[in-house]
Amino acid sequence: MLTKMVFSGFGGQGIMMMGYALANAVMKDGHEVTLLPAYGAEVRGGSANCTIAISDDEIASPVASAPEFIVVMSTPAFLRFQNHIKSGGMLILNSSLIEGETIREDIKVIPVPAGKWALELGDLRVANFVMLGAFARLTGLVALKSLEEALVSLFPARKAKLLELNQRALRFGYQTIEKEEK
Repeated sequence: MLTKMVFSGFGGQGIMMMGYALANAVMKDGHEVTLLPAYGAEVRGGSANCTIAISDDEIASPVASAPEFIVVMSTPAFLRFQNHIKSGGMLILNSSLIEGETIREDIKVIPVPAGKWALELGDLRVANFVMLGAFARLTGLVALKSLEEALVSLFPARKAKLLELNQRALRFGYQTIEKEEK
């Protein structure tokens, strides 16, 4: 089954790292995956998004005109992508930065206070991996263990402290969203 998603926000929020981590994890799990990054002209502070397609079969096109899942980390991303999601899909938004409600009644909207939770861990920069952990729990597309292992290949040994912090952020997002849903 082919599943497509978009991660979007500002450049500098770690949007591409989220995409690379997810793609790496599902690939290690034996699935086919494509990653299509897109940057705004400014890069840091400009728009950034990536489209990820996951399948058990070969993927013909990485483009997602109506993805099943969209993760938005900023208000401009929310305003841009809320109308792109497939009917019945899931929109996961960073409620620490995004105010307002969607105009869509045919999708499930899940607020995740990724920034707030990242600050509880002591570093706002890990909001992306807090969100990725919550995404993994909410969608069931990838195991937490696979994501944690994928981070090992994304962070060199000399950055062991960053690896540990980001893995902790993944676990926090995964476990906390689980608690919040009950």
